[in-house]
Amino acid sequence: MSAMSGPYLIRGSVSLPEAELQWRFSRSSGPGGQHVNTSDSQVELRFDLAATEALPEVWKRRALERLAGRLADGVIAVRASEHRSQSRNRETAAVRLAALLAEATAPPPKPRKPTRIPRGINERRLREKKQRSETKRGRSGRDWG
Repeated sequence: MSAMSGPYLIRGSVSLPEAELQWRFSRSSGPGGQHVNTSDSQVELRFDLAATEALPEVWKRRALERLAGRLADGVIAVRASEHRSQSRNRETAAVRLAALLAEATAPPPKPRKPTRIPRGINERRLREKKQRSETKRGRSGRDWG
């Protein structure tokens, strides 16, 4: 196995557990040249999200909830086949998985606190509305005799 470029950080000090990653290699689809039918350059990386101990419990729950549509029996799969070399595809797949987990485990955004409109601004708006309505009322030719 070739050397990977270190642990893939998800967030903070939590990284993808190398031991829990399952790699599968196959031939990439699409056009090719010589060499294409002999090299398994497409990479599929599988990670058992439901069974992992590497993520904090809160993160795990959050990720299982948010990625529910992408999971098959609690396992998330990421594919990469855009590069010609298997090692670059492995790199891409691992980075993608880390990014996906980082997004899925992120804390929910803080609820927006509505700001109050200052009274002066509201009064000015109402004054301008009244003014406009007077202007328009003055345009109707009712009392022009």
